[in-house]
Amino acid sequence: MITIKSPREIDTMARAGHIVAETLALLARTVKPGLSTEDLDRVAEEFIRSHPGAKPSFKGLYGFPKTLCTSINEEIVHGIPSARRVLREGNIVSIDVGVLLDGLHADSATTVGVGEISPEAQRLLRVTREALTAGIAQARAGNHVGDIGHAVQQVAEAAGFGVVRELVGHGIGTQFHEEPQVPNHGQPRRGPRLLEGMTIAIEPMITAGHYGTRTLPDKWTVVTADGSLSAHFEHTVAITANGARILTQQGDAAASP
Repeated sequence: MITIKSPREIDTMARAGHIVAETLALLARTVKPGLSTEDLDRVAEEFIRSHPGAKPSFKGLYGFPKTLCTSINEEIVHGIPSARRVLREGNIVSIDVGVLLDGLHADSATTVGVGEISPEAQRLLRVTREALTAGIAQARAGNHVGDIGHAVQQVAEAAGFGVVRELVGHGIGTQFHEEPQVPNHGQPRRGPRLLEGMTIAIEPMITAGHYGTRTLPDKWTVVTADGSLSAHFEHTVAITANGARILTQQGDAAASP
């Protein structure tokens, strides 16, 4: 069931989202060769819990053991932080984090380079960010979920990249995953209608090669089937009378990025 949030609930999600944004900014500054993904997870959990009442959304969600999802290179999403997973010069790492505050969640992700990265990786990150921007621009009352997915798909495929099909964005609020699902592909004017007060996580997952995926034996980490690089960017947004209000950015603004 799709739930409509009150202005007060949206403001609470924005406060959670501000902590999410600050966490990702801290991690982006922290990333460097030689650090493990466990190091990043520890930094994130300590920072989140330093805010009164805030808790990591992911820890314990469906049995997930950590605060972050950290996915390196060909890993698309749900990589489990580990002391054995050490960042190397030229890697890209996707960092996904959620925060629960006063009973409401916010969720965001970014992909960053470790030291100097290849031109291909730089272009993948840039295009995935642009795809997220295009998707958010379609998150307006009266539009449909398909308008978001279509916008994301157009940007990614125009650049020659693949759009992951098996994984989607989602509604978010008192539950971390709510209706509707928000695919990163689709047709305009299809799918559920976007209504004022809806809150959704839009999260393009874009690959440098084919969009096919497989899941590793840990039953969490999803990777590209062909071993190509993957990038992931995400924002939680509220549908308002004035368009999409991004709830997971520093300085919480009522505009597209």
